[in-house]
Amino acid sequence: MTKTLLTIALTRRAGLAALAGAAALVSVAALGATAALAADKTSIKVGIMSGEDEDVWRAAAAEAEKAGLTLELVTFNDYTQPNEALERGEIDANAFQHKPYLDNQIQQNGYHIVVAGYTGLWPIGLYSKTHAKVADLADGASIGVPNDPSNEGRALKVLEQQGLIKLKDGTGILATVADIAENPKNLEIKELDAGVVGRAIDDLDGAVVNTDWALKAGLTPENRIAQEAIADNPYRNFIAVREADAKEPWVTKLVAAYQNPTVKAVFDEVYKGTGVAAY
Repeated sequence: MTKTLLTIALTRRAGLAALAGAAALVSVAALGATAALAADKTSIKVGIMSGEDEDVWRAAAAEAEKAGLTLELVTFNDYTQPNEALERGEIDANAFQHKPYLDNQIQQNGYHIVVAGYTGLWPIGLYSKTHAKVADLADGASIGVPNDPSNEGRALKVLEQQGLIKLKDGTGILATVADIAENPKNLEIKELDAGVVGRAIDDLDGAVVNTDWALKAGLTPENRIAQEAIADNPYRNFIAVREADAKEPWVTKLVAAYQNPTVKAVFDEVYKGTGVAAY
């Protein structure tokens, strides 16, 4: 190779190296811009259950706006949908469930969803329109309970706490009627959809109903003849996000938008003491 050709070759190699270096810098800059864009996310979709909670979340959306975060509220009527939508990325967060329910959903579906911040607790209760107290329930009384895994176990625990049944030793929070070891009053336990059990109370002697569904069914605290303990309760509801998003700045803003005195005042007004703030 002549000196001139050698010089051209070396120059060409240097040029290619420079172009490669420039491309790398552009790539790094693009990645940095993408990361910054993700960190600076200012509009998110939050899945909630339709009904009273919409009023509470509208107040939270107003608080989020002050922090530069726009919330789009996406309502659902079925408990099985919000986690699926969150896992698929159709929404960015949801707020409707407690930890036992999420744990069961993760076990069944392999979701990558975590707790971001707590919202409220709705103590589940035993309601009746025909009896004023638990002791009035006669032998063979019909009692409705929600049939989804976590809430059925929760309802049966209420009956156990009232001495109406005894569950098998070691029974966990996912108990079903098959786990009843003793039923001294021969109660007829009817497993119904969580959204139906409260509305069926006219055909039952009693029903264990989640508080939000009790309100929808027109039940009042005066109809409640027993209630689960509030202390050390594992059934606090929370805001959930995908595990990959848990440390994003918008998550902190979202939680703060809910956990404040303004939203709590709306929460208390909407739920009239049947729910309690849990943060």
